[in-house]
Amino acid sequence: MTTGHLRRAAIVVHPAYTVADIDRRLFGSFVEHLGRGVYGGIFDPHHPLSDGNGFRRDVLDLVQELGVTTVRYPGGNFVSAYDWRDGVGPRAERPTRLDPAWHSVETNAFGLDEFVAWCRAAHVEPMLAVNLGTAGIRSALQQLEYANHPSGTTLSDERRANGADEPHDITLWCLGNEMDGPWQIGHMDAIAYGKLAAATGAAMRAIDPRLELVVCGSSNDRMDTFATWEREVLTQTIDLVDYISCHQYFRNDGDLDAFLASGVAMDRFIDTVSATIAHVKAATGSTRDVAISFDEWNVWDYVAHDEIAARGLAWDTAPALLEDRYTVADAVVVGDMLISLLNHSDVVRAASLAQLVNVIGPIVAPEEGDAWRQTTFWPFADARVAAGRTALRVAVEADGCTSAIGAGEPVPVVAAAAAWDERTGKLSVFLVNRSIDAPTTVRVDLSAFVGVALVAARTLTHDDPLAGNTDDQPNRVAPAELPAAVVDGVLELLAPAVSWCVVHLMVDVHGR
Repeated sequence: MTTGHLRRAAIVVHPAYTVADIDRRLFGSFVEHLGRGVYGGIFDPHHPLSDGNGFRRDVLDLVQELGVTTVRYPGGNFVSAYDWRDGVGPRAERPTRLDPAWHSVETNAFGLDEFVAWCRAAHVEPMLAVNLGTAGIRSALQQLEYANHPSGTTLSDERRANGADEPHDITLWCLGNEMDGPWQIGHMDAIAYGKLAAATGAAMRAIDPRLELVVCGSSNDRMDTFATWEREVLTQTIDLVDYISCHQYFRNDGDLDAFLASGVAMDRFIDTVSATIAHVKAATGSTRDVAISFDEWNVWDYVAHDEIAARGLAWDTAPALLEDRYTVADAVVVGDMLISLLNHSDVVRAASLAQLVNVIGPIVAPEEGDAWRQTTFWPFADARVAAGRTALRVAVEADGCTSAIGAGEPVPVVAAAAAWDERTGKLSVFLVNRSIDAPTTVRVDLSAFVGVALVAARTLTHDDPLAGNTDDQPNRVAPAELPAAVVDGVLELLAPAVSWCVVHLMVDVHGR
C-alpha cells in the first residue's frame, strides 16, 4: 500500500552513547488461567503432540524459537481469587472452582508444580504472583515455603511428596495484580494496598532474603489515580521492593495513523513512572534503586472483549476468550513497543509480553494440527537477540506522520533502537516505519564504528497492513529479505510502509 510521497529518516548510532546493558528479563512473557492460555495452550494431555506431562511439544518448540526468558504466572486478574493450594497434590483430588475474574470454571488440573516443570522444559525462569485480593500474608508465606524451602517442614515435605524433591527456587515474585482496578477481585486504594504489600514483602523476605519483589503500579496510564498511585505505594514500599509494574495495551480503533504511533504513548508512560520513582526516592531519602517491570504489554482489543462480556458469559471450562488474530499493523506496534523498552532499558529491567499462547499471544495452538506463529511473533523473536548486549542511544531525525498524539504534535515516521556487543562486534538496528502510505529512505550513520559489515537485513510487511496469519494460511505474513547496504560507514535501506525492520551488522572490534 504505497501511494504517498517518499519519507526520509536520518539516524546516528555511536558506541560511546549508551543507555544500559539490556537485561535478559526484558524478553519475558505471561501465562494466565484465562481462556485457552493454559488448557489447550501450553497444557493439553489429550493432544497427539503432547508429551508425558501433557505439555504440547509444538508449543514448547515455538516458545524456545521465540526466545522467551521469563514467564509470569498465574495472573493477571485470575490470581486475585485463586488459592494456590487448589492446584497442588494428586490431580484427582483437586477441587473444581469458579473463577470470577474471567467467568470460567477452573479444574485446577494445572498448578504450581506443573508450571515449574513446564518452565524447566521451556528453559525459562518462573515469575510467580501471590494473591493479595482475597488472600494475604499467610497464603503468600505458605506458597513461598512450599515452593522454595528444601525440606523438613509440612509444606516443603508436601511438595516433595507431590513429586518435586528439589526446591523450585523461584526468586521473582509479584505482590498481587492491578490492585488499583475496580474490576480486580479485592481491589483497594493505594494506602491500603501499600500497607499490605509492604507487610507481605517484609514477611516473604524474612523467609527468603534473595527474593526480588514486584509491587503493583497502575493498571494503565488512563487510570484516574495514575502517578498518585505509584507515589503512594512506593512511599510505603520503596525499601522493600525491586520493581514497580507497568501495564499497557494498545488497540486499533479504526484510526490506523494514531494506532501506529502507540510507541510514543508508551515512551511517555515509562518516563512518567521513572520520574515518580526518582521523586519518591528523593522524598524518602531512600538509596534503593527500584526498576520498572513492564509485566503486561501488547496489542489487545479490550473493548471488543468488554462488549462480549457485557452480553454475558457462560460458566465454561477453558472457553475461547481473547483469541485476537494479529495483523501486520499490530506487529509493527509490537515492534514499536519493543523499541520503547530497549530505549528505556536503564529503568525497565523486566517485561512480560501478555500473553504467550492463544490468549492475545504470538503463538496459536489449534485444537487440531500444529501450533503456528502470529505476525507479532516475529518482532519479538528478532529483538530477543539484544538480550545481554548494550542499548545505544539513537538519534533520529525523520519526517512526521499525519497522526497526532496528545496535544497534536507530529509523530516521527521512524522509531529506532540499537543493541551493541563490544566483545563480539555484533550490532543490531531495529526500526519501524509508521507511515501508512509510503516507504521511508533510512540512512544510519555508523561512522563511529570501525569496519562495519552487513550480515543480514529483513522486514515484516505486506501490501495490506491488516493482513494476518490463519489456521489455513499460517505463513501468509512472514519476514522477507530487506535490501540494504553499508556505504562509507552509512547503512542505507528503504523501509516499506507499515513495516518492522531489523538489520544485523558486524564491527571489526580488533581493528580499532
